Amino acid sequence: MASNTSPSLAAALAAGTVVLDGGMSNQLESAGHDLSDELWSARLLAERPEAVAEAHLSYYLAGADVAITASYQATFEGFARRGLGREEAARLLTLSVELAREAARQAGKAGVGRPLWVAASVGPYGAMLADGSEYRGRYGLSEDGLERFHRPRLEVLAAAAPDVLALETVPDADEGAALLRAVRGLGVPAWLSYTVDGRRTRAGQPLEDAFAPAADADEVIAVGVNCCAPEDVAPAVEIAARVTGKPVVVYPNSGEAWDAEARAWTGRTRFGAEQVEAWREAGARLIGGCCRVGPDAIASIRATLGPGA
Repeated sequence: MASNTSPSLAAALAAGTVVLDGGMSNQLESAGHDLSDELWSARLLAERPEAVAEAHLSYYLAGADVAITASYQATFEGFARRGLGREEAARLLTLSVELAREAARQAGKAGVGRPLWVAASVGPYGAMLADGSEYRGRYGLSEDGLERFHRPRLEVLAAAAPDVLALETVPDADEGAALLRAVRGLGVPAWLSYTVDGRRTRAGQPLEDAFAPAADADEVIAVGVNCCAPEDVAPAVEIAARVTGKPVVVYPNSGEAWDAEARAWTGRTRFGAEQVEAWREAGARLIGGCCRVGPDAIASIRATLGPGA
């Protein structure tokens, strides 16, 4: 947090709306960093950690209250393919949280006086595969197998003391259930965020079924969607709020489409700050952007929601 007197994120959500940051990868790419790699932005945790901290700082200064760490694609298995052992992988996972904390401290020195939080990103199993399957799900693993995959990394991230664990871009209700099991007992709150296609997960399950297990999960302080088209947000907000009774988190993409084979974005931007007021009225309490949404868009969200959102 920005200081020892900052409220918990859960308390802040009870009081109002919190602004999330935007896409890490697009901010790093705009600074000239090449992310054409299986580790994506996680590679810079090892090679250019200062660049990650600078990206976080840009979002805090733009108006974000929460920075999401660069650990989305950081896994023991992914780092092992690059010759890094478990000890070094754990160090880099921990570093992802420390870099966001340092950016919050720098934002405070720059005059940002509001509370700032750090969300430790936990991407889906498909992100480790780096083959686009995070947009399909149905990996062929059991719920137990998915829990075993996620738990060790969650333990390391939780030990780094983020304010919240961001279980994000989950394409499959089975993986969502596995993640809810994997966060039990860690002592850190979490949000669960699906990537969706209309009113269904990317794997095709109804969102009502996907969100339902989170209703009784004490660790979960918010549920919602991310890494989806902006037009898919409003129906998901209504479903998430109705099914779980919890605050809703939303951070869609710009509206462009990701071509996994070409590793490139196509189409046009359809994300606009004018949409966020409707999302808030529907129940969204954490609002930001995902891929291709940069600091300017986050500044517009802050302006739309107000300084004390």
